[in-house]
Amino acid sequence: MEKRLFLIRHGKANHPLQGASDFTRTLAESGEVDVRKMAGKLKLKDLVPEILVSSPAVRALSTATGFAEVWKSPVAIHTESSIYEAEVRTMLKIVNSLDNDYQSAAIFGHNPGNTELANYLSNVNIPNIPTAGVVIIDFPMEDWKYLTYESGTILLFDFPKSTN
Repeated sequence: MEKRLFLIRHGKANHPLQGASDFTRTLAESGEVDVRKMAGKLKLKDLVPEILVSSPAVRALSTATGFAEVWKSPVAIHTESSIYEAEVRTMLKIVNSLDNDYQSAAIFGHNPGNTELANYLSNVNIPNIPTAGVVIIDFPMEDWKYLTYESGTILLFDFPKSTN
């Protein structure tokens, strides 16, 4: 059975309040709308992952929660602190360590990490995954630890303002 990876960028976030950290930024109203729109589009295509892993940053975790609510996902959202501000190598370690009991997994994170990982794993050239954007990559292997450079094929790249 092949593996399927969903890379989902957090929804549009509010600017940080004076003195507040970037980590605590919340989703903007438009970001919440986009999150629900994208989750609904995936659900209509029967593209729902088995496990959800999110950056603990407020905007990413809120995005994961929004997707889970639309999907009516009974799966708990796992947080992984190293997703926040992660580079490709760190993101790849997270993916490679996923439990093989799951055939599909969603990583809710940030840019540039999500875009760089999508390009690395699939040899595409997506300049930027927009907020609430989704990239789904399929891999012809049975073990997450074997996902590596150019080993996947893009199944879907979609975002709120696309015409798909």
